Parts: sequence; C-alpha cells; structure tokens
Amino acid sequence: MAVPTVPFSWDRLMNAYEKVRDRMERATAALREAGVPYAIAGGNAVAVHVARVDESLVRNTRDVDVVIRRSDLEAVRTALEARGFIYRHVAGLDIFLDGAGTKAGEGVHLLFANEKVKEADPTAVPDVTESEDAEKFRVLTLDGLVRTKLVAFRDKDRTHLRDMIGAALIDATWPARFPAQLGDRLQTLLDDPNG
Repeated sequence: MAVPTVPFSWDRLMNAYEKVRDRMERATAALREAGVPYAIAGGNAVAVHVARVDESLVRNTRDVDVVIRRSDLEAVRTALEARGFIYRHVAGLDIFLDGAGTKAGEGVHLLFANEKVKEADPTAVPDVTESEDAEKFRVLTLDGLVRTKLVAFRDKDRTHLRDMIGAALIDATWPARFPAQLGDRLQTLLDDPNG
C-alpha cells in the first residue's frame, strides 16, 4: 500500500522545524516560570552546541528531550499541562503530547536526572545543574551531553556524536574523560567516524 503524499513544499519543511522550536520554547518557558530546574538534552542540545561552531552542520530533530529531577515531576506536569501539553506514561517513558492527536515521537520526553534510563546503563543521566544558559533555555553542558549520547549509543546517538566530532567539539582527548566503556565507544567513532 502506497503512503499518501502531498506536493513538495519548502513551507512544510520549515513548518516541521518551527513546530519543534515552538514546542521546546513553550515547554521551557513553562518550566522556567514554574521555577523548575531543567536542561534540554538530545538532538536539540546537539544542534545548539554544533551551531556555536558551524551552523551548516546542524541537524533537525522531531522531539524535545528535557532532563528534570523526578521529585519535580508533579510540578513539571502542572506547568506543562497549563500550556496545553497532555501527560502520558507510555512504555516506561514519561512524555507530554503537544495537544490531542500529536504523535508520541513529536512530544516532550522526560529524562530523570541522576537516574539510569535503562538498568544496564553504565552511568546515570546528568543532574540539571550540569547545564548552561543557551539564550532562551538551559542546555546540558557539552560534557554531560556527550556522556548521555555515549550511554544510549543508538544509531542516532552515534550520528549526533559524529556531528560533534565533525564540528571539532570532540577530539582525541575526550575518551579519557569517561569511564572505560564510554571512552572505548567514543574512541571507535574517533578512529572511524564512518564506521
């Protein structure tokens, strides 16, 4: 069965980017106004760090990953629901849909500071204090972000790490910053970014 399509449209492409940006700005504004400490993680954090060096290397993403402390979950829920986000706990994940009919992959996804995403993970998600001001929101520090990407190490995480290597944000000195398992993962990408 063929997937229904619409005509090519630059406007649709730009609209997809603007939806993510708007979602991130509304969510972080709500958290800031509620006094909830947080940090942007994931692809948006990678884009912010990479753009500081070379905006031509920036890659778009469709969701918004936010690090919070579990003790702040109810305050986060109150703040985001007041902005029209809809809370869901799905497949072990805490997410906020951006209104009815929104796909989970396009939502705001929570990561809990100082907790492992998966029990077997070598390290926990960084604390929200491991962040810095990125003009309109707080973002994980480069060190904290690289650590989260090395822990997850899915294909998209490796791609994000390659983007940061390509922007010269990560170099040969970085593997020594991390526990051996994470350092080895990073070293494989440094040795062969295309592998």
